[in-house]
Amino acid sequence: MSERFKLDTKEWVKIAKGAGIAAVGAILTYLTGAIPGIDFGSYTPIVVTCFAVVANAIRKALGINKK
Repeated sequence: MSERFKLDTKEWVKIAKGAGIAAVGAILTYLTGAIPGIDFGSYTPIVVTCFAVVANAIRKALGINKK
């Protein structure tokens, strides 16, 4: 763990991975929105969260970024 208010490289990598997972979830949501007839309406935040979870599950299943 790094000092208070300072992040080391390992922590920045974790932050980047989390941002990537969130981005994949947002991209999946955007792509499904491009399909005619699909509108999540007020459920969009929930759908984005679910897609981020799916993206993380796929990453783990494929063994991406294993130590």
